Amino acid sequence: LRVALLSSSFDTPIGTLNLIADDSILLAANLSTMKAAKESLDSDYADHKIEQVKKIPVITDLLKDYFDGEIAAINAIKVMQPGAAFSQAAWKAMRKVKGTISYSELADRAGSPAAVRAAGSACAKNAIVLVVPCHRIVKTGGNLGNYAYGLGKKEWLLRHEGAL
Repeated sequence: LRVALLSSSFDTPIGTLNLIADDSILLAANLSTMKAAKESLDSDYADHKIEQVKKIPVITDLLKDYFDGEIAAINAIKVMQPGAAFSQAAWKAMRKVKGTISYSELADRAGSPAAVRAAGSACAKNAIVLVVPCHRIVKTGGNLGNYAYGLGKKEWLLRHEGAL
């Protein structure tokens, strides 16, 4: 018997955050649409029912704590998303970033110093916004670089975290 995945959305200062989780593991988080969140799931979850809930136990509270100023709260959220080995290493490295680092520093921390483009690609493909903090990766020299949801949101997050 397959257990249903849980989905929930809540309003944040930077827009509606859409979440999908398998029990206590966050599988998707975005600031666009629930449809996009569903499309980002691993194909293993294709036949799972998704149940809309008011809040996802533990995960929603930790995210609310983050927005209330307890930045480290998101570190307690377990995550899983599909991706190649380098992307997995880059996402794992992103979760350890305090402040901001450059794309080349991310490539280095992910074990492939020359893979700067792949580091940028891992940021672009990240399906778990905020918790896998791709917003903390900036261009060499400090320029904010890109952000799928717009630079205003990236800037807000970095200010909120005290990195700007």
